[in-house]
Amino acid sequence: MTLRVSVITIFPQMIEQYLASSVMGRATKRELLEVTVLDLRSFTDDPHRSIDDAPYGGGPGMLMMAEPMLRALSDPRVVAPVIGLSPIGKTFDQVDARALSSLAGFTLVCGRYEGFDARIEERCDRLLSIGDFVLAGGELAALVVIEATARLLEGVLGNETSAKDESFADDLLLEYPQYTRPREIDGAAVPEVLLSGDHGEVDRWRYAQRLVRTIQHRPDLIERRGGISEKEVEILHRYGYDELLHSFDKERFER
Repeated sequence: MTLRVSVITIFPQMIEQYLASSVMGRATKRELLEVTVLDLRSFTDDPHRSIDDAPYGGGPGMLMMAEPMLRALSDPRVVAPVIGLSPIGKTFDQVDARALSSLAGFTLVCGRYEGFDARIEERCDRLLSIGDFVLAGGELAALVVIEATARLLEGVLGNETSAKDESFADDLLLEYPQYTRPREIDGAAVPEVLLSGDHGEVDRWRYAQRLVRTIQHRPDLIERRGGISEKEVEILHRYGYDELLHSFDKERFER
């Protein structure tokens, strides 16, 4: 099945150039991903192709006008649901990416300047943000959403297990550390377990490392998943992470 995505933007080349390369380019060639870019300026009706104007009530900057965007949203190439990219939206995460990857398609609306006329927001099915910071426009956010979503489609990645083992997978654990040649550099050696040939032990060690990384760097994810299980505590004990376990509130992190 092909995931069909439409993007409404005033900078179509930004979207098209990026998606023509690397993994997204291969996904398009394999007909797993189809992205239609709608140039918002083509929906204007004045000689200057205006898409912004001063806000009522005053204030700094310019605001994206409602009429060109509403015309664009009426275009038959727009695929439901319509998602507005805005800092006031829900923060996009892997759960959202997985949900979007199960759809037949969706449309992303890229803002610019001081944002949308509020009547544009009302026409969107939902609003998404990629973080609590401000960008010049929604194009980078659109690319983030498209790539995070499309790479979950079967056949997009060369190794189908890659997406399952990465950070923010179903178990909300970060990815384990990985190593390649040389075996030692500046005194830092590859862990012996990875050279043992014991695949079961490698898998257990990697799972322990995922737990360690998440506890150290993203304890909020540990709380979101409801803590760590007795079996996971045993795995951490197995690899000598008792001090790490003791540094946290047992009731907070065990389940």
